[in-house]
Amino acid sequence: MNQNSSGFMSSIPVVTRNLLIINILVWLAQFLLGRVIEIDKYLALHFFESDLFMPHQIITYMFLHDPSSPAHLFFNMFAVYMFGRTLEMVWGPKRYLVYYMLTGIGAAALQMLITYIRVHSIEANMSAEAISTVYNEGMGILMSNRNYTDPDMGALNLLVNSSMVGASGAVFGVLVAFGMLFPNVELMMLFLPIPIKAKWFVIGYGVIELFLGIANSAGDNVAHFAHLGGLITGFFIILYWRNKGKANGHNFREY
Repeated sequence: MNQNSSGFMSSIPVVTRNLLIINILVWLAQFLLGRVIEIDKYLALHFFESDLFMPHQIITYMFLHDPSSPAHLFFNMFAVYMFGRTLEMVWGPKRYLVYYMLTGIGAAALQMLITYIRVHSIEANMSAEAISTVYNEGMGILMSNRNYTDPDMGALNLLVNSSMVGASGAVFGVLVAFGMLFPNVELMMLFLPIPIKAKWFVIGYGVIELFLGIANSAGDNVAHFAHLGGLITGFFIILYWRNKGKANGHNFREY
């Protein structure tokens, strides 16, 4: 590493810097070692009624990304760098890290709740034998890039035997925090060169994710409710901190 790159990294606040490093290193491990070590099997978030679910996955999943999609990692880390470092400088490293982790956990919780509702809605129309078949054999079928031709069995298989990875839930928490702390800061989107205030960007993004999550379109493998979970969790954490600060006679931005 040359002096310029070293100076650039040292200028990034410590938690943001380490989040970037950890996510990049884990993605490289997934990309290079994925066929040797079943990283996703142990660290990605599986449905809590699946045999592959382990409690630590509600944390580890947010440090994994799709190894076949560098863009998935890039855009999440770009948002962490652009907005997370500002939050860390305002709040300090400890508060920012707690916030980041809690929004990631909140994202996982809402996604699991929605998955649970959808799973049991589908199972209500299936025989016990068909359900058992999906739970026992479905993972192997998905790993061979196939799925059941029966619509209910196929939909159930995707829900119970797929896993979730990505920092997007925590990133949405970061976005809502930035929008609440700096509502009138104008952002310039990469795909839309028109300035938009942070508060409207966050609200608009949230509405889009809600629409896409409810639509539940075939072939859409994005966990939209995880995004909403991170956003909602962040919103209520900040409201709690603000109310606590007012009760103690402090300004929210001062701690």
